[in-house]
Amino acid sequence: MVLKAVCVLKGAGETSGTVYFEQEETGSAPVKLTGEIKGLTPGEHGFHVHAFGDNTNGCISAGPHFNPHNKTHGGPTDEERHVGDLGNVIAESNNVAKIDIQDSMLTLTGPLSIIGRTMVIHEKTDDLGKGDNDESKKTGNAGGRLACGVIGITQ
Repeated sequence: MVLKAVCVLKGAGETSGTVYFEQEETGSAPVKLTGEIKGLTPGEHGFHVHAFGDNTNGCISAGPHFNPHNKTHGGPTDEERHVGDLGNVIAESNNVAKIDIQDSMLTLTGPLSIIGRTMVIHEKTDDLGKGDNDESKKTGNAGGRLACGVIGITQ
């Protein structure tokens, strides 16, 4: 059986999108993310799972990146990274980023499930923790939060 989740991203501006999540029920299989985000400036944008499923004060209420192992920020292929660090998505000249990601650190089951947490698309490129300042090790210098949404269970 395949577990499924969905996240509808909405922002204060024109940025919006939908992200779909799928994982084989074993829980040890990678999570596959697909979908698209519209209304982005062309180029790379940081893409993360944040700790809280709270959008009461806009995307800022989602808190920091989901980081249950207390690691420093990194890229999706780095051993040292937050669980929520998914790197960047790339918006083409039509202002749309197509999402096709597989991540083995995310899970849709158990105590570290991302269901009920918030997906955030950022205004800038995530430097994957390779910048020469403290903020790089926390957020990847990805800048403001353009749009967000809570990850929920779907059929």
